[in-house]
Amino acid sequence: MSSLPPVALTATTEIIRDVPRTRANVAYGDAARAAGLRPYILPVLHPADADAMLDGMAGLILTGGEDVDPAHYGAAPHPALGEVHGPRDAFEIALVRAARARRLPTLAICRGVQIVNVALGGTLVQDLPSEHPAALPHDGQWERSDRVHALHVAEGSRLAGAIGATLATINSLHHQALARVADGLVAVAHAPDGVVEGVEWAGDDWWMTGVQWHPEELTDTAEQWDRALFAAFAATVRARWVSSPAASAPRS
Repeated sequence: MSSLPPVALTATTEIIRDVPRTRANVAYGDAARAAGLRPYILPVLHPADADAMLDGMAGLILTGGEDVDPAHYGAAPHPALGEVHGPRDAFEIALVRAARARRLPTLAICRGVQIVNVALGGTLVQDLPSEHPAALPHDGQWERSDRVHALHVAEGSRLAGAIGATLATINSLHHQALARVADGLVAVAHAPDGVVEGVEWAGDDWWMTGVQWHPEELTDTAEQWDRALFAAFAATVRARWVSSPAASAPRS
């Protein structure tokens, strides 16, 4: 058995040089590998394949990307809705539910936390600037590694323990956000304007932490919060892998 636990990373598809290709930002794999994990990128497949794609995996990272189709939570499209990716939505919703059933440690990032919320029955704000005009700018003209607003984290939460702080400063690259938080999740981090920036599974039976910012873009900065988040996820993954390498095998 390798000393590096394997984790699955979600991806999108994109036409590049006239050919449809599977694509994931390099930063996700780099951050996972720097935390001592062995990342594998999952292609977008049929939802029926989702559970089997987690066989042999010790963790799951849900990555950022397109808007989530509001049809999944029974809403009409907002005029400012961005690009959606129907096959990716369907596959990742199935992945979330499979990971929940397996109790597979899961780190959900940006779109990832939105897809977790939708998969478990929650809803989204489709466009912060128009639906919440008093909100801070959350998707401005700044670099992906710029820390642009404060983060307030609930004391005693899993997320606070992971990053080692209840107050931090984060980047922000989203125009959608969580609206009604799904049953089983609890909002544990907010921006100063009240926008949900972090959720986690309320019970101890599933390590699932979701963040609205992009910690993978901040692991090389002087601040330790984002490295610490990946390290906390990796520690949970490693404990599962060491104690039971077959924990993610097909369920009987």
